[in-house]
This record gives sequence, structure tokens and C-alpha cells, in this order.
Amino acid sequence: MNVFFKLAPCCLLAVFAAHAAAEPIEVKEDESQITLATDKLEAVVRKQGYVTGTAAGSLVDKQTGFRDAGFGLDIVDWIMEPGSDAAYRDQLPKEMVYQYGNAWHGRRPKRSLEGPQICTQAKQLSPQVIRGKDFVAIEQSFAYKTAAPGKKTGSTWTQRIVFPAGKRYFVSSDRIDAVNDSPAMFLRIDMPGHIKHKAGDTFSEVYLSYFDQPILAKEFLTDFAPDERFNYRRDAWEAAGKKPPARMIRGYKLRDPATGKAGPWLVGMTLDPSIVSEAWCHQRGYVCMIEEFGERPIKAGESFSAAFIVGYFDSLAEAEQVYDQHRGHSGLVVDTNGWKLTK
Repeated sequence: MNVFFKLAPCCLLAVFAAHAAAEPIEVKEDESQITLATDKLEAVVRKQGYVTGTAAGSLVDKQTGFRDAGFGLDIVDWIMEPGSDAAYRDQLPKEMVYQYGNAWHGRRPKRSLEGPQICTQAKQLSPQVIRGKDFVAIEQSFAYKTAAPGKKTGSTWTQRIVFPAGKRYFVSSDRIDAVNDSPAMFLRIDMPGHIKHKAGDTFSEVYLSYFDQPILAKEFLTDFAPDERFNYRRDAWEAAGKKPPARMIRGYKLRDPATGKAGPWLVGMTLDPSIVSEAWCHQRGYVCMIEEFGERPIKAGESFSAAFIVGYFDSLAEAEQVYDQHRGHSGLVVDTNGWKLTK
């Protein structure tokens, strides 16, 4: 049986400016997914199948009618670290073998510490709805079930997604509570998400804040590896004597594939740029926008996380303004009394 909840509008927490009273937020839940609608957005969070984040094409901007053009937003994969798994590859479960030196993953050796890839292999999650006065939040988690030789299973991924009334974006975080030591553990996610297209028909430009100008869609008409073009590596910036970018904003300007009509920018903001170790933007049949965060030493019992804002903006200047209001945060806490970004 489907269940509907209506939430009375109220003032947002101090982390966001007050706004005029919005329409009630609707949440519909069944055994396969959670569907929600604020006054500004619609979205789906799947419980079964391809899980984590918001489902493919489900984030609708009510102001313009546009929706995301990929496989979902804030989608989560493995826990990883640098280095090859070649010495013990024959001992790994199939879903943990990581091939590199190719056009899909590039030349840099990396290996899975714990698996499986959550989005494709977890198959079923149990997201919980948290209902507040002027927001709806979704919290979900997964304990990794496979591990490399000599490593434990059971590190826990937790994702929180908050949909505030009156906003054309959601706020999210991904956190790992580790059961293993690593000199450079990181989590791989899609941020904001990949772009499905045919010869650039669904988008006109890509924006990466660590490049000077937006990149035209024509640059993604043929495949290339992630380390060939438009790649960000924190260690490369550090080796060049540069600090991390002032902002970590990545996204694309939508367009209607049928009419060519211009849409809004859909962007994902990582609110602490120093957390991002690598950010891909390459073509492999679609525009692949993977992000890896962490890649710092960690001990069993410790945790690391990143916080994001994902959604629609009329201009990059507007996105930058929102970013600057919330920069520096790496976590997100939420309960029925409210939510806030944390450092």
C-alpha cells in the first residue's frame, strides 16, 4: 500500500536563508522506491535495482521542466586505494577486479579494497524517510560484503539526502566508517552524474570549476580516456605548487534534444574542494563524471566523508553564490528537528 505524507511549511534552518512559505512536500513510498515532490523539485530514490542517490532522469526542475540526463545523481561505487591488484587478482571476487590501462579507467593503477559496487550489485537498500517541518530527508546505508585478501569486510557507507522546501537543489553527503587501515583510502561516486547523449543533443556545455571556461559539447563526440583530457588530480596540483581549486563545481547546461531549447545548469558541488583526490570528465559512450574523494591515510575505526549540493541553477554565477555560502563543509546531520552541514 502506498503511503502519503504532507509536511507543513516552516522557516529553514540557519544554514539557508528564510523564504516564503512553500507548498507542502509530498512523499510516496512503496516496496520499490520513494517518490517525493517539493514546490521546486521532483525526485525518486530507488530501493531495488540500480540504487544509491536519485534515480536516473528523476530529478525534475519544476521551474523549467528539465530533468537530469544521466544514470542518476550522487551514485556510489567501491571503497578503493591506489595500486594494482595484479598480484592477487585471481583471489578476488569478480565484482572487485579493477582493470586499468584502458580507455574506461585510464592508466593510473587503482584497486578495490571492499565491494561490491553498491549501485549495480547491492540490489536492495532500505532507505529511511526523515520528515521535518520544511524538508524531507532520505538516509540509507550499506555494509560492504567483499574485501581484498588480508582485508576485513564491513566498512559502512551512509548517504543522507535533504530536499529543502523552496530550493531547486538537494543537499547530500556520503560517509565511510572504515574497518580497514589504508595509506590512501577513497570512495568513488558519480558527481553530479553521467550525461547520456547522442552527439551532444542533451547538453550544450560542461563546466568544471578547475578550468577557465565551460567546455562545448562538441568536445565529447568521440571517446577518450579519463586521464587524457579534462582530468583533475589533487596530487598533480600539489606537485605544481598549487592549492586545491577555490570551488569544486562540476555540471552541464541542459538542452532539449527534440527542440534544442536551452535549459538550466545541473551542477554538483563538493563543498570542501580539498577532499577531492581525482575528478574525471571523459567520453565513453556517455560523458562520465566520476569523482573520488579521500585518498588520505585512515585507520580502522575512523571515518571520512564529503558533502554536496546538487541541482539546478539559471547561471554559474548563481551556483557560485550558493557554493560560497556553504563552502568548507564535509558532513551532513539530520533528524526530525532539522538538518545542518558540518565540518
